[in-house]
Amino acid sequence: MKISKLATASARRLFGLCQTDGRLDEAKLRLVVARLVEAKPRDYAAILSALLRLTRLAYESRKGVVESAVELDAASQQRVLASLTEKYGPGLVLQYQISPALLGGLRIRVGNDVIDGSIRGRLDRFANAL
Repeated sequence: MKISKLATASARRLFGLCQTDGRLDEAKLRLVVARLVEAKPRDYAAILSALLRLTRLAYESRKGVVESAVELDAASQQRVLASLTEKYGPGLVLQYQISPALLGGLRIRVGNDVIDGSIRGRLDRFANAL
């Protein structure tokens, strides 16, 4: 569905109203969606679609995947979580995976950001530089 600029702007404005201290407030979002469906303003389906997209992007930016060559102990997991919380703020949900192909180090993906500190990544960058 093609979403108009007006519907996109309306969705952004409504999404901004659903924020509390820079974080998405689910109760406010539910209230906004309920009122939007009840009032049914012009092009409300497109506004709902754009609002859904913004919500999905907000939730995906709070998820992270930490890949390591070996299983991390609890202390290492806490250090990684503390470091990422310092950078991205509280409320991160991390998933830990074991990827032996990394050879060592960590590869961390939070939202669209990728931090590659793995040996495999360093070797690949070195090979590309030659």
